[in-house]
Amino acid sequence: MFRRYLHLAKPGIVTGNLITVTGGFLLASRGDIDVLLLLATIIGVSLVVASGCVLNNIIDRDIDRLMARTCNRSLVQGTVNVQVALGYAVLMGLAGFALLAFGANLLAAGVALIGFLIYVGVYSLWVKRHTVHGTVIGSLSGASPPVIGYCAVTGRFDAGALLLLVIFSLWQMPHSYAIAIFRYDDYAAASIPVLPVRRGIASTRRHIIGYIVAFIVASLLLTLIGYTGYVYLVIAALVGGYWLKLALTYRDCSDDRAWAKRVFLYSILVVTMLSVAMSVDFAPRVPTPASA
Repeated sequence: MFRRYLHLAKPGIVTGNLITVTGGFLLASRGDIDVLLLLATIIGVSLVVASGCVLNNIIDRDIDRLMARTCNRSLVQGTVNVQVALGYAVLMGLAGFALLAFGANLLAAGVALIGFLIYVGVYSLWVKRHTVHGTVIGSLSGASPPVIGYCAVTGRFDAGALLLLVIFSLWQMPHSYAIAIFRYDDYAAASIPVLPVRRGIASTRRHIIGYIVAFIVASLLLTLIGYTGYVYLVIAALVGGYWLKLALTYRDCSDDRAWAKRVFLYSILVVTMLSVAMSVDFAPRVPTPASA
């Protein structure tokens, strides 16, 4: 029974968000780490993300039964009661928002709330089912954890927070489009208007390449405007450049799904390496006249 509820919260997605929220937090901390604040932030974000994932499972149970990948989920099979799952999601969400508001600050909680509403209220309930641009809108929600981590430390939404939002939103696009290619049959069966289904795989490939280029440029800006050091710059350039090289190999690949899976799997390494690099190679804090 416990495993069913754990799977409803999509632990893989929660874990992935833990990596990025920690990256944003440590970037903003610049070596001065408040351990209790870090714990409050990562636990709060984990609860909010888990809540959103459970609600997404509740909303999507009609289309989940049409896809081979999701047709055996607990809510589709009826092994978990919908009302119980809803209560489970609400309790986790309330606990997560409270922890962020009182353990971190209201800005961090506010960013989490905006990301949550985009994912559950805008993406899951409407745009995912009705427009090819659903991935773009959903990417804003997926990019919110590093921003939450950053704002938990700084208490303000500045150029650094904005740049993190841009970087991780751009990363979400090729990551998600690659999934849409190798899960093409599932999305087509459920009539989900993802880009490959609506406009074809060739068009999606071009979009993936374009977004990877934009991601590389944005990720390098963290160093160029003074938030990270040159070790981060080199790592970002290398992992981003190899991701682009991998994406360009489609010309030599006859299997679209195999190509897309490679792009997707490497994207996980990209976001992990980027988060680690910004955590350890932050630019030193510039002392103000009062603190000098």
